[in-house]
Amino acid sequence: MRIAVGSDHRGVRMRGVLVELLAQLGQEVVDVGTHAHGDCDYPDVAEIVARKVAGGEVDRGILICGSGLGMCIVANKVAGVRAAPCHDELTAELSRRHNDLNVLCLAGGIVAENLLDRLVEIWLTTPFEGGRHARRLQKIAQFEYRNGRPPARSDGAVLETDEPTASP
Repeated sequence: MRIAVGSDHRGVRMRGVLVELLAQLGQEVVDVGTHAHGDCDYPDVAEIVARKVAGGEVDRGILICGSGLGMCIVANKVAGVRAAPCHDELTAELSRRHNDLNVLCLAGGIVAENLLDRLVEIWLTTPFEGGRHARRLQKIAQFEYRNGRPPARSDGAVLETDEPTASP
């Protein structure tokens, strides 16, 4: 899997650990930085990673800032991106199983390094369940389309209609 990784200044240290971990797990890493410890504006980094994910240049992305929240907000502004902060094993699992999360947001100031390995492992290996969850993701993509953002499905294909999907 090809994974883009980015952080602001609050996540530099964790990003370094993460890049090594992903390489050990056999993943191809695209490290977009920042590599500086001085101030860095998280929206700049989050946009780069989110666009790489939405454009299919990478399979997934991981973003790190102080809380994971700022990066999440920015990444979700890019159509086709489903980003969320995960702080424990359950949220990492459900983010993939139910939401087909393609951008994981981590809190450089909150998540302990000993938990980082487990969160990333769960997030990388948990499959998307599909079914009712796929229907809901399609509705999210349609919402994006109705609000002026080009839609994309979880497989990256563009939706061909903006009509709502009927609920069972």
